[in-house]
This record gives sequence, C-alpha cells and structure tokens, in this order.
Amino acid sequence: MKQQLPVSIENYIKENNISTAELARVITVHKERYIIQNGTSVLKAEITGNIRFAAQSAANFPTVGDWVRFMPMDDENAIILEVLPRFSKLERQAIGKYGDVQLIAANVDVAFIVQAVGHDFNPNRLERYLAVCYAGNIQPVLVLSKTDLVTESECKQLIEEVRNRIKNSRTIALSNETKQGLDLLKHELEAFKTYCFLGSSGVGKSTIINHLLNKEVLETQSISESTSKGRHTTSHRELFHLENGSIVIDTPGMRELGVTDSADALEMTFDAISKLTSDCKFSDCSHTNETGCAVLAAVESGELSEDAYENYLKLKREQEHFSSTVYEKRQRDKEFGKMIKSVLKEKKRSKPR
Repeated sequence: MKQQLPVSIENYIKENNISTAELARVITVHKERYIIQNGTSVLKAEITGNIRFAAQSAANFPTVGDWVRFMPMDDENAIILEVLPRFSKLERQAIGKYGDVQLIAANVDVAFIVQAVGHDFNPNRLERYLAVCYAGNIQPVLVLSKTDLVTESECKQLIEEVRNRIKNSRTIALSNETKQGLDLLKHELEAFKTYCFLGSSGVGKSTIINHLLNKEVLETQSISESTSKGRHTTSHRELFHLENGSIVIDTPGMRELGVTDSADALEMTFDAISKLTSDCKFSDCSHTNETGCAVLAAVESGELSEDAYENYLKLKREQEHFSSTVYEKRQRDKEFGKMIKSVLKEKKRSKPR
C-alpha cells in the first residue's frame, strides 16, 4: 500500500531522523490494544510503559488515525514507541468525566457530518458537530442521507433550511437505497487525504462506507419502520483505504457530543453572530440583555434565527463551563503535586544520615 505522509509528519520525521520503516498508522483501537499498518504490513501493537506513565489523560494515548513510531517484535506483533504530533484531532467531552476529553480520531482532513432526513434531522446538532470539527482543525462537509424517504421538493426544502441556518456550508444529499448523490460524495474524496464519518446511530454512515469500498465490510442492520432509522452496529472506530488512495474512518454513533474549550470554534460555527458582535455597543457584550447589542437586534428583526441564537448561547455556556472545569482541575493537580513534593522533601530531611 502506497502512502503519502502529511507535510507536518514529513517534517517531524526528518527533524528527528525517523525512518519511514519505523512509521505506521493506527487503524483500529480496542481499549489498549492497537492495530497498526506500515505499508502492506498489519500488526497488533501495545504501547510502552513510558507512554502510559507520561500520559496526562486518555487523550495522550494512541487513537485511530495517529501516526506512530514502532518497533516490530515478530511478524505479527509490535511495540508503539511514540505517538507523533497530530495536525488535527476530533475530540469531545468525556462522558461523566468533567474537564476530560475523549479522543475520537486524529489527523483527519475532512469530516462528513451525516444526518438522515426526517427523523434525525436536527440543525442544532449539526451546529454542535461543526463546532467540534472547527475546534480540531477539521474541514466539515454536511451530508443529508436517506433522501429516498422524502419527496424531491421536501429534500430541496431541507437543503435550503440548512444553507439558511449554516451559511457557506457544503451540503451533499444522498440515498443509500437509490445510490443517488453517492457520485457527488465520491467526487469529494482525494487520494492520500483522510476523511471521517460522524453522526448519530443509524443515519447510514457504515452503509455509505460499504458503498465506497464496493464491498460489505461494515455490518449494518435493517431500517426500523417506526423510526426510519437503521440499527447501526459499529462499536469502535476503524480506518479503511479506498481504491483511489483516499482514507476513511468509521465512527460509532454518538448520543452525546460535548464541546470542549475552543472559543474560536464557536465563532467559526456561528459566523453570522461573530460578524454582528463588532457592532455591539460594549466590547464585552454577552449578547443576552445589554442595550445596544447588535446580536439581540438581529434576532428581534428576524435577520438572525432565534433557534441559532439560542443554540449559540447553549454551546457557549457549555464551552465556558468546560474551560472553568479544566482550570479548576489543573489547579487541584498543581496543589496535589506541591503537596507530594513537600512530603518527599520532608521525608528526605528526616532520613537518618
């Protein structure tokens, strides 16, 4: 398998005298067991104790899409010695762990955000996915799937709704049943670039990838007549190489997708609001109740969608809460570190000479 390294990775291995023979990419993760690929070789791998000891959080462990330096143990097994710096990352708030993040994938160029028309269609959730992509330096493309379930006019209306709500969005409508729109998606795929598919369970992500691979690699189940949703069975992330040289990553459906601490990502997601803020009377305007707020004026006049505005405030509160939680956690860790150093220092002093 021919592979072309991203510029940032090429520069890193040159600066650190790493041979391409030592370089592999993580294609599957099962807890702390990894499958890596170097050329045509696919190996089972584990991380070194040093990586485990130095990791400050789960986000420091290898994930799907990571480039790693490895050492082969035999024809089937290897040890991961180093995780190379990531040029992009897809992450969310770790469920039930405030202030922590869960890494979903790394070194992704483009994310296809998939929503099924009808039952799953939710502009608020689209904006949430957009914020997560922008925070990780990943270019988003919106995909409306299962268009065979609505009429052509209804589909056009949904696309128009998305474009009115999310300005300058790239949107593709397709059907896995009729194959209509799949060629438009295939046209997006460039050799050596990495793409991931994001969305709720049952929106058709795995079926799309099966079509791109031209074979049934990922398991899917029949569509529920009551919800118009597929019963998706993906339980882990996995990387696949397509015939044209592009790379795709399948991800499980995510019920929760908490944004992390990137304020810039919210500005990019809600571009219309960001442009209005410069016209606010106060530079520190919170856009909630101040006089002279250009954002509130745009909502009142109908220039700005009230739903988009409310979703912006919700994600902004979530982002600020995450940031404050991270700060508090760092402060606690810092104080704990000082206490440990103090105890060790005192122990050393009291040790008999």
